Amino acid sequence: MFNRICIIGVGLIGGSIARAARQHGLCNNIVGYGRQQDQQNMQTAKQLGVIDDYTLELSEAVQDADCIVVATPVASIESIFAQLKPLWSDSAIYTDVGSTKGSVITAAERIFGVVPDNLVPAHPIAGAEQSGVTASVDNLFQNKRLIITPVGNTSSEAVQKIQCFWEQLGALVSVMDVSRHDGVLAATSHLPHILAFALVDMLGHKDEQSEIFKYAAGGFRDFTRIASSDPTMWQDICAANKNEIIPLIEQLKGELDKIQRLLETNDSRQLFETFTYARNARQRFLDQFDNN
Repeated sequence: MFNRICIIGVGLIGGSIARAARQHGLCNNIVGYGRQQDQQNMQTAKQLGVIDDYTLELSEAVQDADCIVVATPVASIESIFAQLKPLWSDSAIYTDVGSTKGSVITAAERIFGVVPDNLVPAHPIAGAEQSGVTASVDNLFQNKRLIITPVGNTSSEAVQKIQCFWEQLGALVSVMDVSRHDGVLAATSHLPHILAFALVDMLGHKDEQSEIFKYAAGGFRDFTRIASSDPTMWQDICAANKNEIIPLIEQLKGELDKIQRLLETNDSRQLFETFTYARNARQRFLDQFDNN
């Protein structure tokens, strides 16, 4: 499919793309690019066979590459675009894996004036609490959602090729408007991470925290699992998508206020109905997930 793939940022996602692309025979050569401080991680990636080679010079990394994947945190994507601008090739396809797409589009417009037609924004909805290339696996995207968010001038040929690439990595690909993507992910991913971080932060600051965590059962562990995620990455994601997240936080505060009032007024019937509706809504989600 591609002769040479350049992966900018060979961490969990970038490394997993490289592993899966190699496993499925989707390229002949994979080169990684990172900064000086990433050199040890890049050496590890090469030693593990995740990439064929790496370089700390971006011009060397993208040379002769026909697919360039930007797999860095969303806050760094504008800087990456600025570095890529003088090296941009009309014959290559560029894509990213950022969890927010509006910020990627805005970054491209600031750097290039208009989003290049061979840039295909994408977001694999897959991950893990661990980070770095040692956490990468070749089946991370198997049966996971992947959303492509082209803009008006995006090349249909480039979109089709990136869609085919991800499908061969095992992903279930959807094409979606940028704003809808950011709204959906704010509700289903970004807000839940904020909730997990906030709950653990609150309990962790209590004086009796050792007693609290000592008696925490599996439900607490399951609910707060995502609070083990990379704080830097999630700081960047939340900042990039705050316009979608803040209204959801306001709605959630209203829901918590409602439950508080039900408890204060001993309205057990309405509390039961609220919990029942939530349980049934979750079951509808599980049924839909299983059917897909």
